[in-house]
Amino acid sequence: MPELDYIRLRAALALFDQPVSALTPEQIERAERQALREYDIETCILQAPEAAGIVIGEEQVDSAVAEIRGRFADSAAFSAALAHSRLSEHNLRLGLARQCRVNTVLERVVPEVDAAAISDVEIGLYYHSHFEHFRQPERREAYHILITINDSYRENTRAQALERMRGLAARLAQKPKTFTQLAGKHSECPTALSGGRIGWVRRGQLHSELDEVLFGMRAGQFSGVIESAMGLHLLWCAGIRHPETISLKKATPYIRKLLQDRLQEQRRRAWIAALSEPAG
Repeated sequence: MPELDYIRLRAALALFDQPVSALTPEQIERAERQALREYDIETCILQAPEAAGIVIGEEQVDSAVAEIRGRFADSAAFSAALAHSRLSEHNLRLGLARQCRVNTVLERVVPEVDAAAISDVEIGLYYHSHFEHFRQPERREAYHILITINDSYRENTRAQALERMRGLAARLAQKPKTFTQLAGKHSECPTALSGGRIGWVRRGQLHSELDEVLFGMRAGQFSGVIESAMGLHLLWCAGIRHPETISLKKATPYIRKLLQDRLQEQRRRAWIAALSEPAG
């Protein structure tokens, strides 16, 4: 089942935000169980009568691969990330083709929920029931480059890792616009797939060493080398959002889409559950 390689990676990223190669034996076991469950569910979907006749063309798979490849500076960085994730490009294509077919079946069975199905009353109830979600604290858009420390590998001893990171910091000082390219090529974190982007974070979401530095930076600033339990990091504070309370009017499109997606997911889950029920 070569498609499982991609599903294992997907499960590892979803559960631990790490590739399979970076997991502990216990985490690998948990990711494997999750991957097998997902594989069984997908198999059930693909064996349903509604899946008959659905064929995923090579151009659709090419597009999915290109979307992932486009997150990297070049083909070498893309290949390095696949190797780090223990995934061949062939098995990536198989996994993406399977995922595209599953998604197409689900779209056929349960099409997108009409916006009119969500009332203003439902939106208002959600807003006031989750008001704390719309009170946004200060957030920073964070990117990082990670090099792990592992004395089993010469290039990842602490001294070598530190030398590599200082070299990257020097290159950024000369060409600051190359951060995402360097992250895609050198970072040992799954965020390398998206140019090192961690995303918008609040205080307390990152390791304390990173958190302290990030929330002392200016927008657009790069950090020096930071050490955490994960390894050595270079941080980029790409943007700052100051605290705010989002109004109901401003939140309405977001809430409507969230409730649409939730209703659609409920209907899909009900359809999938019915697949495994014995025939009456």
